[in-house]
Amino acid sequence: METMSGLGKKDRERLSAIFRETKGTIAVDDVVGILKINPTDAAKMLSRWAKKGWISRVRRGLYVRVPLESRTTDVSLEDPWIVAARLFAPCYIGGWTAAGYWDLTEQIFRTVVVLTTQRPRKRNLSIKGTSFMLCTISDKALFGTKQIWRGQAKISISDPSRTILDLLANPKLGGGIRPTVDMLINYLKSESKDVDQLTEYAKRLSNGAVFKRLGLLLERYSPDQKAAISVCAARLTKGTVKLDPVLKTSKLITRWRIWVPDSWMKEA
Repeated sequence: METMSGLGKKDRERLSAIFRETKGTIAVDDVVGILKINPTDAAKMLSRWAKKGWISRVRRGLYVRVPLESRTTDVSLEDPWIVAARLFAPCYIGGWTAAGYWDLTEQIFRTVVVLTTQRPRKRNLSIKGTSFMLCTISDKALFGTKQIWRGQAKISISDPSRTILDLLANPKLGGGIRPTVDMLINYLKSESKDVDQLTEYAKRLSNGAVFKRLGLLLERYSPDQKAAISVCAARLTKGTVKLDPVLKTSKLITRWRIWVPDSWMKEA
């Protein structure tokens, strides 16, 4: 645990310049560009400032500033979304995190969901007290996002339609199929509802499991969406999937080629 100590005049001027020009995170490349120095000197400078307690290391080569009122560098992330955008780019905030942002759920999820084209060794990790869940997607799947401001930084987040499709592709990103269904129902009742966009996104994703889950759920919870249900039925792929991969299933709904739990059938 480092404590904050004094800086000389030149270091104070340099650090002030870094703080003015960066947006939530500080990387070696930032220092190189702002101070016009080489990467080795920039890395040493950041390390020195971290030891003195003025910035805090997040991961190798990436730092965040330490609030002036803090007595230690052992600080939590001021805005985990900004850090995620820097660490896992190209990426976007999605899953239940995006669902909460778009008011599709009232549940509080502490873990930040990030969909990234990177292939990290760890899919679940903790950085300075914030938990992240990472899901790898292909480059061509980087669509259906919005740019939002978080302080001075722009962050990509899945729009409401893309959020729903990501949950249907991987119910784990919504906390399981039950909360995912709730988010879908809320989406269909919200001002964000755009079923045409939903099916167009599904076509672009070209994920057979998405069409099966979406078609089944629309048929059950929004049967008036006949056009969308027809789109899903027309694009059924061979083979079967589970409604939720982690649940035990006992009943195959043949018209959608999807396995569902006994309890789900009883609720029908």
